[in-house]
Amino acid sequence: MSSTPVLNPVRTLQVEVWSDVACPWCYIGKRRFETALAAFPHREHVAVTWRSYQLSPETPTGPGRPEAQALADMKGIPLAQVQQMFAHVTAQAAGEGLAYDFDRTLAFNTFDAHRLLHLAARLGGDLADRTKEALFSAHFEKGADLGLTAALVDLANTVGFGEHGYDDDAVLAFLDGDDESDAVRADIAEARTLGVTGVPFFVVDRRVAVSGAQPADVFTQLLEAGWREANPIVTLGSADADACEGDSCAI
Repeated sequence: MSSTPVLNPVRTLQVEVWSDVACPWCYIGKRRFETALAAFPHREHVAVTWRSYQLSPETPTGPGRPEAQALADMKGIPLAQVQQMFAHVTAQAAGEGLAYDFDRTLAFNTFDAHRLLHLAARLGGDLADRTKEALFSAHFEKGADLGLTAALVDLANTVGFGEHGYDDDAVLAFLDGDDESDAVRADIAEARTLGVTGVPFFVVDRRVAVSGAQPADVFTQLLEAGWREANPIVTLGSADADACEGDSCAI
């Protein structure tokens, strides 16, 4: 009697992504991961959770300032060097269909944007992903000043917070308060515990991880490795039972 593979109930893969809204490689990484996920045969069994991370928590709150000058000041490098860096990442983004415009990009403190993302996740559906996408696009492609509360309120309205009972006044009240602040801090602390030193950082079931905006095929390998770990096939019967192998069969 030949061995019989036994399929266990399918278990959903839990993918956690640590990233910062002000990280250009995080947006590129998101797009490349989505390319891999769209082609993954078990994509309906993959759940993605966005985790908070701040690359520059010391950035002042309030209105943003030109990104190039802010980065030059922070790193102590010439503005021309920063612009060369931006040209490189802009070209990489274009390869993923993203239109970065660093001439308009404004550096801002991302803490409240992360709070808004946690609220979106709590409200459910695909609101968190829509919010993450909108924040990235507003920052890198549209030159929005996300350091302004009014800009976050407008964004929340655009992505559909109102459908979940949060009109503009409710979103404004949320941002003026402190709700979800502990959740943001917990994500950042957890990143330190996991040894995360840069973003984006992708983790599947806290077992397999990928750091950086890797090519889509690397994310495919991540998903496949996670799937094998989460949904192994158990084979019963004798390993030396009669069977055919390769292109021939001994009788």
